Amino acid sequence: MLNLVLFGPPGAGKGTQSQKLIEKYGLIHLSTGDLLRGEISQGTELGLEAKKLMDQGILVPDEVVIGMISHKLDANKDAKGFIFDGFPRTVAQAEALDRLLESKNAPISGMIALEVHDKELEYRLLLRGKDSGRPDDANPEVIRKRINEYNDKTAPVAGFYKNQDKFKSINGIGTVDEIFDAVCRLLDSWLANQ
Repeated sequence: MLNLVLFGPPGAGKGTQSQKLIEKYGLIHLSTGDLLRGEISQGTELGLEAKKLMDQGILVPDEVVIGMISHKLDANKDAKGFIFDGFPRTVAQAEALDRLLESKNAPISGMIALEVHDKELEYRLLLRGKDSGRPDDANPEVIRKRINEYNDKTAPVAGFYKNQDKFKSINGIGTVDEIFDAVCRLLDSWLANQ
């Protein structure tokens, strides 16, 4: 099983690369935002708990998100693997995810970080904002705040996977296909060593 954390700041190209990886490797995209919406729409116990918290403006606790990830893994026992998108965002979440996956005998294969400098991220997000209609992609001040939030709070997760020798970074500047080829070379080498 190939379990991949695709990592990088907002605008690094994670969504674009995820779609291509899903198609090529038959992986299941595991987005925590999609999971939350799915559990809420299905009216599950975890979904109802999450909705109650979200309605109060409270972040959904890690254990609730981990529970939702566990449900998704159990519902897809025959999967070739998963791409984790938007999770883990903190070292505590990475530790919880590791415990969950180890209990299911399906550990993280690795983390691939798409490295893109801040000025390029700002440019990409502003460009995306013209088409996406997302207000957080159209405001330079909000974009800088999102990038700083990533650098301060999320980037340290890379160290967690570096310590496990599961971290690789790839230059996230180039054509979509050039970046995809670099990601695939890395994944193919991981698969060959499993």
